[in-house]
Order: sequence, then C-alpha cells, then structure tokens
Amino acid sequence: MEQRDVDGHYEELAAAYEDHWVYGPDHIPWISARIAEALRLSPADRIADIGCGTGLFAREVARTVQPEHPVLCADPSAAMLRRLGAPPPSGLTPLLASAEDIAEGRAELPSEQLDAVWLKEAVHHLADPAATLRGLAQRLAPGGRLLVVMLPATIRYPLFRSALDRFEELQPDPAGIARHLEAAGLATRLFHVEHEVRLDREKYVGMVRARYMSLLSTFSDSEIERGIAEMEAAHPESVLVFPDRFAFVLGARTGEVGTASA
Repeated sequence: MEQRDVDGHYEELAAAYEDHWVYGPDHIPWISARIAEALRLSPADRIADIGCGTGLFAREVARTVQPEHPVLCADPSAAMLRRLGAPPPSGLTPLLASAEDIAEGRAELPSEQLDAVWLKEAVHHLADPAATLRGLAQRLAPGGRLLVVMLPATIRYPLFRSALDRFEELQPDPAGIARHLEAAGLATRLFHVEHEVRLDREKYVGMVRARYMSLLSTFSDSEIERGIAEMEAAHPESVLVFPDRFAFVLGARTGEVGTASA
C-alpha cells in the first residue's frame, strides 16, 4: 500500500478510531499488560510508543506503570495525535513523527536514548523495515528493549475471503522481523500471545464498513459491501467469537531477553 493511502486512511479514521479498536472492556488492558510484561517496564524507564495512534495503549501503560518520564507517543498522523487531547494527559508526550523520522534522527526526542520502545501493528507500514528497525535499535540505551507487536502471517478474523487472502499477501512474516532485529545486534525472541474476542456481529460489520484495518482501505466501497454480505452469510450468529493472536518480536541490547508468558 502506498504511504499516501495510509495517511489518508488514518486521517479519516481518527475520529472514530477508539470505537473501532476497543473490542471490549478488557481488550486494551490485556494487550497493554502483555506489552508491559514483555518489555519488563519499570517506572524509571524512558518509554516510547511508536505509531501510537490515539494513545490507547500508551495511556493504559502510563496508568499502570506510573513512569517517572512521560511516555513518548509518536505518530505521523496529526489527526490521530489530536485525539490525545489538548493538553495531552499527564504522563504522555505527543510527537508528530514516523518511525523512520526517529530511526534516522530527524525527530527531536526528549532524551537521546530510550529504555523501552514498542511498535504495535505498525511494522507493515515501514518501507524498509530492516533499516528502520536498525535505526530504532541504535536509539536504545544499554539494556534497552525493542518490541514489535504484529499480527501473525495468517489470521482467523471473521472477514471476507478476499480480505483474508490480501492480508496474507501483504503481511510481513514475524520471523523475518526477528531476523532484522538480530541483524541490528539485538538478542531476539519471537513468541505469541492470544485471547478470545466476543463481539456483537453488527458492531464488527460496522468496523469493517469503516475500514478499521488499514488493509480494508485497499477495497472499494462496492467490494466492502459485497464482502460484508459474504460475512453475514457465513456468520449468521449474533455474537462473533474469534481468537485475537499477536506475534511479539522482542529484541534487547543485552545478551539476555527476559521471559514473558504466552
């Protein structure tokens, strides 16, 4: 997908983004807790959420970890960052910048080095993942950790067939991302976490119609409507139940990568 399509997608989605991404009351706390566990976050860490969107996960991490330094919330979409609020909540610092801006030193950070960085479902937008992840690894302090949270190569979402097929065509392989972190000099581990989603079918149909995944922005309105009809025929049940599974690719600037439960 071209960058201008991604930019336009998130500009349009920003106002309703949180409605579309919060599957249920436990969704954000669950993922945020897994991120905090994987990165072994402590209040003393200098933390960055790169590709933060509206700050859904950064807000939750700041609430639970209570960091001494505000969590850096970086995103290339001004519309997304505006959803943080003006002024932003205590514990968060917005930065209008892409992962590439940070990796290549074009963005001014509050501190030269970071202790813990995560990118959630943003790596597939990188034009050159190897170079960008290498640049981000270079921003880590000794002992610093970098976590890439991404969907696996295949998903079991109740989407229409052509969307699932296109996802598999476009989605990077988590094993390849792990190799990029290893090449950047990080001790690397790949593991998966999963929980069950139970979602009202009509809510999910609305999310698809709003193109809650950037993947869906590659389909026309008529294709989306045909896809929704296919979904409704395949899933007549009123509540959809499906696994939400993520690949966690964790790299550290030490010889040891901490443990985390799957």
